Amino acid sequence: MEPLTPIYDLKPSCRSAIPVKFPKLTSLAFHSPRLSSPNRRVNHKWKVSLSVETSTKVQCSGRGLMESVARRALGFGASAALLFSIFSDSSALAESLTVAFPVSRAPEVNAVQRTLVEAWGLIRETFVDPTFNHQDWDLKLQQTMVEMFPLNSADAAYTKISGMLSTLGDPFTRIISPKEYQGFRIGSDGNLQGVGLFINAEPRTGHLVVLSCIEGSPAARAGIHQGDELVEINGERLDGIDSEAAAQKLRGNAGTTVTVKVKESRRNYGIREVKLPREYIKLSPISSAIIPHRSPDGQLTKTGYVKLSAFSQTAAEDMKNAIQDLENQGVHSYILDLRNNPGGLVTAGLDVAQMWLDGDETLVNTIDRDGNMLPINMVNGHAITHDPLVVIVNEGSASASEILAGALHDNGRAILVGHKTFGKGKIQSVTELHDGSALFVTVAKYLSPALHDIDQVGITPDVQCTTEMLNTPKDLSNKDKTAVSSLEADSCIMVAEHELDVKESKGTAS
Repeated sequence: MEPLTPIYDLKPSCRSAIPVKFPKLTSLAFHSPRLSSPNRRVNHKWKVSLSVETSTKVQCSGRGLMESVARRALGFGASAALLFSIFSDSSALAESLTVAFPVSRAPEVNAVQRTLVEAWGLIRETFVDPTFNHQDWDLKLQQTMVEMFPLNSADAAYTKISGMLSTLGDPFTRIISPKEYQGFRIGSDGNLQGVGLFINAEPRTGHLVVLSCIEGSPAARAGIHQGDELVEINGERLDGIDSEAAAQKLRGNAGTTVTVKVKESRRNYGIREVKLPREYIKLSPISSAIIPHRSPDGQLTKTGYVKLSAFSQTAAEDMKNAIQDLENQGVHSYILDLRNNPGGLVTAGLDVAQMWLDGDETLVNTIDRDGNMLPINMVNGHAITHDPLVVIVNEGSASASEILAGALHDNGRAILVGHKTFGKGKIQSVTELHDGSALFVTVAKYLSPALHDIDQVGITPDVQCTTEMLNTPKDLSNKDKTAVSSLEADSCIMVAEHELDVKESKGTAS
């Protein structure tokens, strides 16, 4: 599996509670938590039933009468029809809807039709834009269901759902098949088989851009860099393919190979072909070291360096252990390196922020689909350390990295050094659907504690790095002198150390 792209932001715990098989012409119910904001769930219930209908008449009540699909369905005859009703115990969705649609005779397409209903309903309730990109979302379901009717394969049916989701105008709202979702979840124990790339679809162009390479991975050894664009995988053009689908093509058993074409960002955008071996890759979100540092007054001090590469389920616990270990070794200041960290679980980012802050500070502000702003605050927070802190960011710092950087900066805890961040200010829920596929839905936008808009803007650091970094830090240990030497040669770290000196001198003067 390739490392997770910066599109998943909430722990994938919002999923169907009852995995069910669908006998023909029967009734069943889905029970799923509704996520209307990142920290509030309201239960709702789906009821989907099959019966034999002699027409394709649409009946509905509540918001917006849907047009009949009878004219579009002429020629289906007395075919089976899919009926569904949606109801909720939440006042946010007080209407009911009953619709009849033609059921595909292909069993695998028939199953995807049910997935379509489930995905459509979740988006109808939770998608951040209540206008659904200024379109009739109920009508879009009709159109997609009718287009799906004559298909013969599940893959073609999933393509129709993807096409429906693309009309929302949000590249982060998408569906992946059961097979892709299993691949997405591979590596939760920190082991994966692949080439070691973090990739993301550039929102404005849709091009697949490299955010970073895992140190020592096949991609890194081949000289693939941040900013390079993936053009082909095994001879297949990637136009219109999302980041997870591309990552799926890069994954595979260790010992096999994959051939990619890359448009290089550092060499006049020339295209080169690279054959990459797939390997077992060990992912550790945290690496740390102690950098000996001599202050302007000649005093030798210790700076704790912590690099956080992703916000995984273990990131917060690993960060806590790293800080406590460095505290035990008597460090006097800290550098937190978030360069090329593409994000991950928002909860992990918030947990890490609380390790550096006290009190009831605001960590981030979320804005729901109705425009309501909800601050997420700490409750009686106690920082592990109060030593001076500098955070390093760059163009590859995205999503949860930007939340963490904004929380530490806007609350006066840290100085930001580096380059302007990626600019992803949206939060997704991840829902496992009844057939094992997964739906990613943008459910909220976020602003920094000081109400700075991040989406497609990014965060500008207090101090820019004056030159490109001279060396990329490798896997570190506290006793690795070679790694420490490479860190000392990193120009961004040199700038960070200077800012720590300035901060210390100001603290002494006060």
